Amino acid sequence: MFDLDDIDLKILSIKQENACTSNADLAKQLGMAPSAMLERVRKLEKRGIIVSYTTKINPIALNQRLLAFIFIKTSSAPNNCHQDAKLSMLPGIQEVHHIAGDDCYLIKIRTEDSQALVKWMREELGQVQGILSTRTTIVLETLKETTQLTIPLSNNENAQQHTT
Repeated sequence: MFDLDDIDLKILSIKQENACTSNADLAKQLGMAPSAMLERVRKLEKRGIIVSYTTKINPIALNQRLLAFIFIKTSSAPNNCHQDAKLSMLPGIQEVHHIAGDDCYLIKIRTEDSQALVKWMREELGQVQGILSTRTTIVLETLKETTQLTIPLSNNENAQQHTT
């Protein structure tokens, strides 16, 4: 577990909301010197707490209107899942999750339309050896989609969450 103080939590909250927030703006918002803020952000990056900075693009702008989740069952034993890397390398996949239950994997993909999805499944997914079956769920409407994590307001709140 990472040891984060209240300032670290505030930095994470601000950066998660807007990754473009400069260190100077962070310092101003938190009443710190810019050099101290730069050092704190670098430490969060070095410790692997801040993993990357990304830009969220509207999928419609790239004509990726169809969102689908595909459950995949494979022939591999649970402790011998060689499909992990193969699935992760396929173009178009946004997420790959190794899951418990009847299926082995859950993937998230966006395509232009259902015909493009069928073509992708035949040409790309069909190249992965050991897939026994798939179940596809097409999203009709997205009500909420985020990559943001819930960040406690302070370490006191975090400590209370762990004790209850």
